[in-house]
Amino acid sequence: MAIPLVKQTRNVMAARGALLFVKSVPGIRYGEIVEIDLGGEVRHGQVIDVSRDVTIVQVFGGTSSIAPGKTVVRFRGETLTLPVSLDMLGRIFDGLGRPIDGGPEIVPEDYLDIHGAPLNPAVRVPPAEPIETGISAIDGLLTLVRGQKLPIFSGSGLPHNRIAIQIVRQARVRGREERFAVVFGAIGVTHEEARYFINELRRMGALERTIAFITPASAPTVEKLA
Repeated sequence: MAIPLVKQTRNVMAARGALLFVKSVPGIRYGEIVEIDLGGEVRHGQVIDVSRDVTIVQVFGGTSSIAPGKTVVRFRGETLTLPVSLDMLGRIFDGLGRPIDGGPEIVPEDYLDIHGAPLNPAVRVPPAEPIETGISAIDGLLTLVRGQKLPIFSGSGLPHNRIAIQIVRQARVRGREERFAVVFGAIGVTHEEARYFINELRRMGALERTIAFITPASAPTVEKLA
């Protein structure tokens, strides 16, 4: 595997909110991972726009203390990847895959691009394992299959939190007692909602078969999109 070519610059033009504006360096790609060296503190970010003159970087953790002329920006030449392992079961992570449950770092068995690889629909295996959630409206009208994503959107005050937790607790393969993993994602939630999800997953014993990614509303936009 080729070693990514790291490029760096000190040509920071401005910092506003969570965005860093850098004079463009040839060969930079959209989505590339960036290190911002403040002279003792290193932050990370991701390229979200590239033009002839300016490259815009979304900084994870904000741009406070970043000053033009005193900051080194390194473009890593690689996109965001997630370290994966069976040890992720029972763990809780932020939107970038960093543990937030107080447990140890994951020893990765592999690194996967968060955007995944494009799939040829002609060679995909047809879904054949229906999932029972215990919610009749879903099981009868919107039947899920193993491996499928289920996005849940709702307005303020509606019980989407309880529905999501209920599905995690009750989901099973129809007609079989086989256990399977659930990847649970909560994006843009309040800190109170994040605590609710974590406490409920632990209380009902569903965490051991769940990999949870919880990103609060205060997190950088790129982290919520990851």
